[in-house]
Amino acid sequence: MSTFATSIIIWSSLAASSFVAAMFLINLLFFRKTKSLGGLLSEGHNTASVTCEVSVLVPARNEALRIGPLLDSVLESQGVRCEICVLDDESQDGTAAIVQDYSQRHSNVRLLKGASIPAGWSGKQFACYQLAQQATHEEMIFLDADVHLSKNALLRAVDQRRRSEVDLLSGFPRQRVVSMGEQLLIPLIHLILLCFLPFVLMRWTRMVGAAAGCGQFFLTTKMAYERSGGHRSIKQSLHDGIMLPRAYRKSGLKTDLCDASDLATCRMYTSFEETWSGLLKNASEGFAKMPLLPVVTLLMLFAFVCPVLCLAGLAAGLIEATWLPMVLWSCAMSYLPRILCCLKFDRAWVACLFSPISILLFLVIQWTALIRKSRGRGVQWRQRDYAVVPS
Repeated sequence: MSTFATSIIIWSSLAASSFVAAMFLINLLFFRKTKSLGGLLSEGHNTASVTCEVSVLVPARNEALRIGPLLDSVLESQGVRCEICVLDDESQDGTAAIVQDYSQRHSNVRLLKGASIPAGWSGKQFACYQLAQQATHEEMIFLDADVHLSKNALLRAVDQRRRSEVDLLSGFPRQRVVSMGEQLLIPLIHLILLCFLPFVLMRWTRMVGAAAGCGQFFLTTKMAYERSGGHRSIKQSLHDGIMLPRAYRKSGLKTDLCDASDLATCRMYTSFEETWSGLLKNASEGFAKMPLLPVVTLLMLFAFVCPVLCLAGLAAGLIEATWLPMVLWSCAMSYLPRILCCLKFDRAWVACLFSPISILLFLVIQWTALIRKSRGRGVQWRQRDYAVVPS
């Protein structure tokens, strides 16, 4: 490799890795946990006396292995009076029977039978739309069936939404990762969120493009939901984590997000294949579009992959030793966000060592989604086929 090409790569890596590390550290200041329960009870009230009414809304399709633990955790909630509505979305396993059993033992658990999906809707959005129509309380929280709540999660989430005066609050649960496939890809949720979302614009403006959220944990009010159009306004979407906050902002409403790692845990997927399919489904409404994807690809390659390659080149004698300080700095900045994510969110230390591989896999998913979309190929999710409209 020529000296000129080497200098371009090293300087670009230094700039990119320093940029994403700086963005990560700045955003980390804004990505805060909710107020502790002790703060809510500062006036000496006991937990039972601090109550609010919440409709907990859960879309469920073939969730027999997950729905029971979720219901148990919600039923143990402290400081709230809640109804729990679970919509059985044409499940083919024992989901409905499990929820029916809970409803017979707990008066605040309701089983709803989902209608057949109308043309032009995706499954989850239609399920959430039906749930919202049945909610009886002003405060509504949408949860995925694979989420498990702490006892004070609902109380703290409602308090956070009210204190911050936002119309839609999204929490990012602690992601449980078990298999190597999960570890390689799932931790990128926090990494990409904190390295690439401009939190200053998200928090202090109503800019639509700065909106983000996590579809596993959404808290809103009936009034705001109806004003924004709710899930009806994103009925074809396969990625409500991005599209629902954008719908709210298009209606002039305020959205925010928080670190819910101490409020909830979630194991999104259970294998590499399922993880790949899930991220591929989401990609077409994320980075997989022109001209965004080429820019993101270059930035991520220079920030997370090239520093390690340059270090390997130094070790092999392919790069002059005079570049060592810059390469070491690039590597340190490249790994800093990933190490902090491990400490705060996921503990995926083995996969952290293979961060460049994770980034490459992520980019392959994005480009695969873009190519499939450009060819008019749809995606399959939860045993359903969905068309993806080319950008």
